[in-house]
Amino acid sequence: MDFNLPESAIAVQEGVRAIAGKYDQAYWDRCDAEKRWPEEVWRELVQGGWHSLAVPEEYGGAGQGLLELAVALESLAAGGAGGAASFMYLLTPAFGGLTIMRHGTEEQKREFLPRIVSGEIETCFAITEPDAGSNAINITTQARRDGDHFLVNGQKIWISGVERADFLVLVTRTIPAAEAKPRTAGFTVLLVDIKDAVAQGTLTYQPIPKLGTNTVASSMVFLDDVRVPAERVLGQVDEGFAVMWDILNPERILAAAGGVGSGELVLQVACDYARERAPFGTPIGANQAVAFPLARVKAQIELARLMTYKAAWLWDRGRPCGAEANIAKLTAADASWQAADRAFQTHGGMAYSLEYPVARMFRDARIAKNIPVAEELVLAHIAQHELGLPKSY
Repeated sequence: MDFNLPESAIAVQEGVRAIAGKYDQAYWDRCDAEKRWPEEVWRELVQGGWHSLAVPEEYGGAGQGLLELAVALESLAAGGAGGAASFMYLLTPAFGGLTIMRHGTEEQKREFLPRIVSGEIETCFAITEPDAGSNAINITTQARRDGDHFLVNGQKIWISGVERADFLVLVTRTIPAAEAKPRTAGFTVLLVDIKDAVAQGTLTYQPIPKLGTNTVASSMVFLDDVRVPAERVLGQVDEGFAVMWDILNPERILAAAGGVGSGELVLQVACDYARERAPFGTPIGANQAVAFPLARVKAQIELARLMTYKAAWLWDRGRPCGAEANIAKLTAADASWQAADRAFQTHGGMAYSLEYPVARMFRDARIAKNIPVAEELVLAHIAQHELGLPKSY
């Protein structure tokens, strides 16, 4: 058993931290306030190939794995980006790059992966629906075969990055849930050309005003007879459930990596303040009431990091990792939230001031307990599949 990171991951850690170090908290505050994508950072990640680490070398990538991608995300978050880092590694590197790498045809790989590596195209992912919520089995967005195309109709909600993406990785049903046997049958995953569909008037989207993570918009997406060529199916028609899980498990792992990095960043912010603030002549960090909760958060972050790396390691080897991905996401989200909460308490009333980054970090950390899957559903999965307890839903 070796707990040393491979040299490839250490190089990623150093390279991404060097980029993150160029941008201070004022930069991230501006991006958040202006509700704009951190274009300058994204451009550096693309130019350095730090976004395409898991793309095979034959398509221009680094030929590494999800572990290196997770380390990159964690390093960007810890280096200053905080919660803003997660979508920078989820939208195109994971939803596009990893999915096409695992499930694309050779033609699809040749068409899309080099363009992802070069930064020519970006992607996003759509599964959640207004009525289905976290119950993916019950989605109703329908893809109906029409000659050499599929016609897609339905609605998706909380779709992040659609306003800047070129292609949408879209989960549809080609067999309605009520008719599917088993119920996990009948899913088909499609690659939708967003700009073409928008030009045709068949895809529209409406941004949702939200509390945090404002460096990327999240939207309601409407699909009205969107025409998708049959050669844009990822995996097999009616057998997209396996593709879906190869999207959702990496999503959980990368979300966990973002939580670990964000927790580390906000804990550092809290500790810096606790060392400097001395209203009664002694730094407040000398008080156990301040120091011990921060120390407990440090322990939580380190434990979450171990499970995140383990889950990524398993995925890279094609081994089952559902439990590990869920546990990593659960523990990292909680560690990140506890770090933000303690940073808020450590700063006292000043945490409420937008002159400090704590308010933004606090807002961004809270949503991680709900997405990409609510912690209650993670606990239900662990209870049923790891503990053998009866299913409750």
